[in-house]
Amino acid sequence: MSTRGTSSTFEETGMADLTVPLMLAQTSERYPDRKAIYFHGTEIDYKTLFFTVDRFAAALAEAGIGEGDRVAIMLPNCPHYVIAYYGILRAGAVVVQISPMSVPREVEHYVQDSGAKAIVVFAPLLPVVMNSSVADDLVKKIVVELPPVGTSYEGGAVNFESFVKSAAGPVPQPNTVSDDVAVLQYTGGTTGRAKGAMLTHRNVVANALQSSLLMVSEDVEQERILSVIPLFHVYAMTTTMNMGILTGSQLIMLPRFEIEEVLNTIKQTKPTLFPGVPTMYIAINAHPKAQEYGVDSIRVCISGSAPLPVEVIKEFEVKTKGTVIEGYGLSEASPVTHFNPIEKRKAGSIGKPIPFTEAKIVDLHDGVTELKPGEEGELVVRGPQVMKGYWNLPQETAETLKNGWLHTGDIAKMDDEGYYYIIDRKKDLILASGFNVYPRDVEEVLYQHPNVLEAVVVGVPDPYRGETVKAFVVPKPGTQLTEEEMNHFCRERLAAYKVPRLYEFRSELPKTAVGKILRRTLRDESQK
Repeated sequence: MSTRGTSSTFEETGMADLTVPLMLAQTSERYPDRKAIYFHGTEIDYKTLFFTVDRFAAALAEAGIGEGDRVAIMLPNCPHYVIAYYGILRAGAVVVQISPMSVPREVEHYVQDSGAKAIVVFAPLLPVVMNSSVADDLVKKIVVELPPVGTSYEGGAVNFESFVKSAAGPVPQPNTVSDDVAVLQYTGGTTGRAKGAMLTHRNVVANALQSSLLMVSEDVEQERILSVIPLFHVYAMTTTMNMGILTGSQLIMLPRFEIEEVLNTIKQTKPTLFPGVPTMYIAINAHPKAQEYGVDSIRVCISGSAPLPVEVIKEFEVKTKGTVIEGYGLSEASPVTHFNPIEKRKAGSIGKPIPFTEAKIVDLHDGVTELKPGEEGELVVRGPQVMKGYWNLPQETAETLKNGWLHTGDIAKMDDEGYYYIIDRKKDLILASGFNVYPRDVEEVLYQHPNVLEAVVVGVPDPYRGETVKAFVVPKPGTQLTEEEMNHFCRERLAAYKVPRLYEFRSELPKTAVGKILRRTLRDESQK
């Protein structure tokens, strides 16, 4: 249904009570023969996708997975991701997103914290799950192989296709409502381990609709979305998968960003939309023959997760003849809250609040007083995409959600025309190649090294990754550390994108009078 220019609130769209699996059901009913997914030359239409989702949901029910249970997904981009995601929700359960780059220690936290009863995992990553302390806690391990070969596994694991075909019973009919939690999206902070943002069906549907109003053209018969950003990332979950399903688009899926494969896929499939991160656009700009691959089929590129340099935008738009728009969001908002309007973009700005969304700048000290244009304070937002809260963390929820407003922790300002600008991050988040890196996660690992006395992590500018991770380390007296040794230590304990690329060894670190390490001072020094 079209809502362009007809609704001032989300409720007026008639979609406020819609659940995520019902969104797929409606699309498959409207466009049963449309191609929903393209993956390495294979296509799946919406009718087949919906049927397979139902069978997966039935198999989950027969395995004892029911309403409110949590099921984790640990996959690269592939059709199985979409089937598992929607099948879990169709069964009345909750999706737990886990990065396929996670190490056993991280998997343990996600599974233990969420209480997940099952996991859908890529076959090469099964050892990561089996080597974790929670392997026996998972009543089901559903293994995806590409291509499927039906291998037998130990520890109660079962092949994905075999699992789907095993379903003999009816499709579950859970009593899911739009305010029920659909996804636990883990996000970090500076005060502890990753927290599960509870995104409801209403949140997810709303943000898919909000994004579609900005990106999808009514003049295009069917959008084709290049889906190479990893779907475990909330930005990809919304702007590729869920927005695509809502609008009956085709998802052109790739499991990783490899420049030659991406360009060949663009040439074969002619995508019209390309949600990405700055490193992807930089890589295409740098390819000497990019224009020979038909990149001019791309009408709109949506850049998120990190600031995109103006010169990169200009060069990319010359090559593609398309438009690059930047946005802003955070996991707690499903994630999109702002977009730079296509008709009037402002360089360096995150744009204006998206449809059905309010935003304002408030005083950093009281968190309430609204500031005037040009004044710097904390950005707060309110809208139907804002999370229900943090999973099992009432205090953190109360600190972040106040009177319906989500406190982003980002320092920003607004100009006279209502455009917003991010000035700094209250939370010291590092955005490396579009991935969120939380200093505390990395520092915890650094401190596990027996010869590390003190350590602090900051983000420093990187021409390709946007930011990269730099660690300042003070060795214990009488010991020595090398970059090679620390790199090896971290790679065994952290996902690859979190591992520091730069190390600086010092005899001491700058501190406040009470002994707190001055992270900001070190970051400023590194950015000169």
